[in-house]
Amino acid sequence: MKNISLILLMIFSFSVVNYAQTTPAVDQVEESTDGPIMTFESLNCDYGEIEQNAERDRFVKFTNTGTEPLVITNARGSCGCTVPLWPKEPIMPGETNEIKISYATNRLGKINKTVTITTNEGGKPHVIKVLGNVSKKEEAVPEAPKSILGGGN
Repeated sequence: MKNISLILLMIFSFSVVNYAQTTPAVDQVEESTDGPIMTFESLNCDYGEIEQNAERDRFVKFTNTGTEPLVITNARGSCGCTVPLWPKEPIMPGETNEIKISYATNRLGKINKTVTITTNEGGKPHVIKVLGNVSKKEEAVPEAPKSILGGGN
């Protein structure tokens, strides 16, 4: 009988400890809606399927959905072939703006790069994925001249 009581006590103790570890804290801090908040239309900058030396610039739109001015402190591409240009002036609450991303479209092959954006929001930076594929530009084949002897029209 003593053994059964001891086993039940141990099971009860383990279940209490396990429950205490998996129960979320009641006083968790909610995410603040004060301050600047950068909200993107999309975190993907998709070039799609393009030909070599095609238009290099794309634009990623965002809005400051926060309550204070948003300042972009830095934006950097994952390599030298991906260059972002961002607004240097503060973006007021409710304003929409854009980041220009230039990719070196003279490079053939799959595009899989990122642009990392740091702001005055605090916390983690935003990461935009730059995707697409650059294929070799097809050269136009010149038409053969019409034969004078072939009896044209």
